Amino acid sequence: MPCPALPDGFDFTDPDLLRDRVPLPEFAELRRVEPVHWVAQPSNLAGFQDEGYWAVTRHADVKYVSTHPEIFSSTVNTAIIRFNEHIERDAIDAQRLILLNMDPPEHTRVRQIVQRVFTPRAIRALEDTLRARARAIVETARAHSGSFDFVTQVACELPLQAIAELIGVPQDDRAKIFDWSNKMIAYDDPEYAITEEVGAESATELIAYAMNMAADRKQCPAKDIVTTLVAAEDEGNLASDEFGFFVLMLSVAGNETTRNAITHGMHALLTHPEQWELYKRERPATAAEEIVRWATPVVSFQRTATQDTELGGKQIKKGDRVGIFYSSANHDPDVFDHPDVFDVTRDPNPHLGFGGGGPHYCLGKSLAVLEIDLIFNAIADAMPDLRLTGDPRRLRSAWINGVKELQVSHR
Repeated sequence: MPCPALPDGFDFTDPDLLRDRVPLPEFAELRRVEPVHWVAQPSNLAGFQDEGYWAVTRHADVKYVSTHPEIFSSTVNTAIIRFNEHIERDAIDAQRLILLNMDPPEHTRVRQIVQRVFTPRAIRALEDTLRARARAIVETARAHSGSFDFVTQVACELPLQAIAELIGVPQDDRAKIFDWSNKMIAYDDPEYAITEEVGAESATELIAYAMNMAADRKQCPAKDIVTTLVAAEDEGNLASDEFGFFVLMLSVAGNETTRNAITHGMHALLTHPEQWELYKRERPATAAEEIVRWATPVVSFQRTATQDTELGGKQIKKGDRVGIFYSSANHDPDVFDHPDVFDVTRDPNPHLGFGGGGPHYCLGKSLAVLEIDLIFNAIADAMPDLRLTGDPRRLRSAWINGVKELQVSHR
């Protein structure tokens, strides 16, 4: 098999790389030449005592890894592919309490409880409130006379409000949730001057806040989601600490990812003006899914092999870390016609922006799609003449396709 034409030492989880771009040309090279490729790392660079990971780049292989948790574990090393080299192993192991990092059967038990939050009925119940919030967010942004930051003025707000609305966080406390979730994922970016310690403190504060909510509902049940999750004795329930870790996951998985999908989607529409005109004219129901495919807010997660196995013609050893690269899978030409074309009418669109299927498929997919639909409809109604006034400023991160700032204006 020929070797892929990658620079020596090229690492798809290098936060300096993702600060500049998503490495789509390098992913294409791997899919073509060596779709399962060993990426060497100095020991402990990513927080793990090993020598690197396998990069899995084809759509079919990402789906295979995702749907075989008995072979590819989320628990052993967690789903986060790269921590800071200074992280202690205890801090990594503590994250096994988060649903994202569980394997069946424990994952199955917890997921069966928390998926009550995301029933079609529960999402429908939020729709009118979120539609009004989307319109209010855009109307407030429209009041700016000059250039403004789309991330902070538009993209941030609706995902935060949706999660807070879902679990009943009072309006006065919602800014704290947003601040904590930001700090938890920003430790790789020096602009924020946030250390891993600050990130850990923010996680602790968020968990404590949520645990207090759970304790209050156990004491005084109410007709809300928190009570449903923690006090439904006859249906199984979450312990207070389990509820705390669930809220922590929601604040990142539901807030950060949707915010970045909205930001990337706006940038894509404004840099593809024919698509923006089409969207404003037709409002295709397929747009949200294409925005998620195009953005792929989570570039990658990882699994750890629980046994020797073969994947893509490579021998994976027990204990090897396996990186599943959703950004690559979502540009796989074996699955998508013209994957490098942004097309809001793309259908079918079997992208893996919500995961590759299996037990960890995104619980909140329907809520995220609703939020994206609502905010872009509101923007098209109130600010149809929106235009870019600057290039996106990207987040320095090992696994998040994040945008810190996107300057826009309207006439």
